[in-house]
Amino acid sequence: MTGGTRQSVRAKEAGTKRRIETRPKKLRIQEADLLGKKAPEFTLPDQHGNSTSLTKLCERGSVVLYFYPKDMTPGCTNEACSFRDQLDQIRAAGAQVVGVSADSAASHRKFAEKYGLTFPLLSDSDNQVAKAYGVYKRKSLYGREFMGIERTTFIIDKDGTVTRVFPKVKVNGHVEEVLAALRGRS
Repeated sequence: MTGGTRQSVRAKEAGTKRRIETRPKKLRIQEADLLGKKAPEFTLPDQHGNSTSLTKLCERGSVVLYFYPKDMTPGCTNEACSFRDQLDQIRAAGAQVVGVSADSAASHRKFAEKYGLTFPLLSDSDNQVAKAYGVYKRKSLYGREFMGIERTTFIIDKDGTVTRVFPKVKVNGHVEEVLAALRGRS
């Protein structure tokens, strides 16, 4: 194949013809590629409009950085409230919780006030941080494809190294998995 050009190859398999497309794949960061490496630095506004950087967060200890699709939706609300309900245990394990989505700081403020969320919710309105962490992906819902944040959680130690990645998070039981990882049991 020549530099970036698209080629088609005809193949016969089991007596049927099918077209195989071969083309160079765009390189993109996958969330698992960050495991054991320095987490991408960022500075984003929180629900109060204050700038929050990963460096400043890590100065206070480990960070549970969770990416979620949208404020006020059922799954995201359950996830946020689960983190809220276990926040004392997470802090006792030496970590803090930080949520990230593409919603605005104003949306985050309403979400935090409605559900009593006392941890930072960061606004990544242009999805640059989600892209840097490899969680901005093609998704589909009811046959419609679109780009969006895939629910993913990272545990980042105080040195800024990603020590654990939870891709494609299922909300039920997730916080317990995070606690077990923080306590060194998984």
